[in-house]
Amino acid sequence: MNVARNPNNKIVAHLSTTTFVVLDLETTGASPHVGAGITEIGAVKVRGGEVIGIFESFINPGESIPSYITALTGITDEMVMHAPPIEKVLPTLLEFLGDADECVLVAHNAPFDLGFLKAASAMHEYAWPKYQVLDTVKLARHLLTRDEVPDCKLATLAQFFDTPIQPTHRALDDAQSTVAVLHGLFERLGSFDVDTVEKLFTFLADKKKRLREKIPKEF
Repeated sequence: MNVARNPNNKIVAHLSTTTFVVLDLETTGASPHVGAGITEIGAVKVRGGEVIGIFESFINPGESIPSYITALTGITDEMVMHAPPIEKVLPTLLEFLGDADECVLVAHNAPFDLGFLKAASAMHEYAWPKYQVLDTVKLARHLLTRDEVPDCKLATLAQFFDTPIQPTHRALDDAQSTVAVLHGLFERLGSFDVDTVEKLFTFLADKKKRLREKIPKEF
């Protein structure tokens, strides 16, 4: 599939014809840099508002899952005991994600998820492609006001957009919920004349358009 790109090698295709891969991870802690590992990966590939692929896998993190994480996610040591380690899953995941020239990765609080995947790739000597990454937290901050949502947590946005699947702190559920949030946010982009990937990232780079940061006018 050939995708139009600008001189900076960024995708310029219309949003409706672009493939977006929405990711979510569950982990044993807050950061791969303090030894936390991945316990579950969920990903949903969408184009034109339609789901065209789903990826889901438990991951053996190589360590015991803290009790507070089990309480949050419901994932136990027994559930991941016989799951493959991340180095065995990465090739399949990368194949599912596809070429960086043809898709945009999406995650809610993307630095968290991508931080774990990049760290795992580096540790096991897999080249991480140079994907364009869309963070739905950042997009929500540009498109929603504080009168509409008190914060941009996934649960808050899922409730606001009344998503068919609410987040549960499980990877695939949260990825599917993020898909619905993404589509809800995309519906709002029309009023900003944003209809291509190139315009979307230009819009996100413009801090003047962050609606949640606008100071109310005094009369």
